[in-house]
This record gives sequence, C-alpha cells and structure tokens, in this order.
Amino acid sequence: MTEERIIRTENPDGTTSTTHTTVINDGERDGGAGKWFLLLILTIAIAVVIYFISMGSNAEIAKDTAITDAANQVGEAAGQVDEAAQDAAGALDNN
Repeated sequence: MTEERIIRTENPDGTTSTTHTTVINDGERDGGAGKWFLLLILTIAIAVVIYFISMGSNAEIAKDTAITDAANQVGEAAGQVDEAAQDAAGALDNN
C-alpha cells in the first residue's frame, strides 16, 4: 500500500511558504518475472513427477503381465507332461 503525506508550512499571515510531499511505500511488489519463472519451474517439476510415477506404474503392469504369462506357460507345460505320462502309462499297460 502506498501512502502520501503532504506537509504545508504556513506563514503567520496565512500564506503557504513551503509544501513538501512524502510518499511512503510499505514494500509490496508484484514479483514481476521472477514469480512467473518460479511458477513455470514448479509446473515443469510437477509434470516430471507425474511422468515418472506413470512410468513406474507401467513397469509394474508389465511385470505383472510377464509373471501371469509365465505362470500360464508353466500350467500348459504341466498339462502336457500329464498327457505324456498318461500316454506312457497306457503304452506300458498295452505291452
């Protein structure tokens, strides 16, 4: 906030001999370009954090998918081993 004080010196006959104006500024400022620069840096930092969080989530999803696929392949292999064992047992019974 800016305050303006006007000081007038009057002579005994009622005339004004000196007028002095003082402007008092309490130091508030807009911040100018510095404020916008900091806001830009903050926005970029937030975007980078969101990017890395989303990349971490994608990595977790890929890992879970790979584990699921591997488990399915093990299950299929176990089924094939079971069929082969039954075929071998059947062949032994026929001999």
